Amino acid sequence: MDISEVARRSKLPASTLRYYEEKGLIRSDGRKGIRRVYSSGVLERLAFIALARSAGLSLDEIKNMLTTEGIQVDRELLLSKAEALDHRIKELQAMRDGLRHAASCTAPNHFECPKFLRLLKVANHRWSRTRRGKGLNPDTG
Repeated sequence: MDISEVARRSKLPASTLRYYEEKGLIRSDGRKGIRRVYSSGVLERLAFIALARSAGLSLDEIKNMLTTEGIQVDRELLLSKAEALDHRIKELQAMRDGLRHAASCTAPNHFECPKFLRLLKVANHRWSRTRRGKGLNPDTG
């Protein structure tokens, strides 16, 4: 398949395919004129890359699992990512519940609602922790 066919079937732009090839994630089998040519197995690799990216893996992490024979899964890495997703899901559920509470709270002012104040405290703690992790001061941005 030439690069345009792979792009059409994978729904990825040719520039992404060239970038993935440059990063060593996929490999072309040569050229047909000026166009890169790929084996049909490239579509499975691209599907794996898409799945891994949606699970939060970096391109380098993905590259380490791709071999010339196929895929060699890093089970420890996947378990670690699954744990991180579980943690993020809990955070998002708490955020969802907080938004629902704020939307239905009957307090005349949300700053008088004890539950809302607890949510603000938790949100501020998470925000501060995230900012510190990026080397930023939460007070100065």
